Amino acid sequence: MKKVLFVAMALMFAFSAMAQEKQIVEFTENEYDFGTVKEEDNKVSHVFTFTNMSQTPVTVTNVRASCGCTTPEWSREPIYPGQQGVIKATYSAKGRPGRFHKSITVTLNNGTEDFTVVLYIKGSVTPSPENAKAVQQQ
Repeated sequence: MKKVLFVAMALMFAFSAMAQEKQIVEFTENEYDFGTVKEEDNKVSHVFTFTNMSQTPVTVTNVRASCGCTTPEWSREPIYPGQQGVIKATYSAKGRPGRFHKSITVTLNNGTEDFTVVLYIKGSVTPSPENAKAVQQQ
């Protein structure tokens, strides 16, 4: 009975260690808060930085924003072990007063498999003076 328990615990430890090794990239942050931005500023951007923690090159194969108000840009070349890549998220505040919380889904490939990371941007847009007047007149 002790042998079975020992083998079971050894397997659990091995699977746990393998799961921890799965970290392919490490982002410096997964969410960014713009705070309060002005609608007349039009666009605000933030750059998410990540490091390739694996032993093989990693390629960003796709970046998809949750809506058309957010435009992503990303590193197109392979990111080699220990090097950094970027995902830039630009939010268009014009015509969108109020709070926002958007996601950016990043798909990466390490040569053998795809994996995804979801990043978030959030904030609040204060209306431009002309939009504030229009709201008051209604």
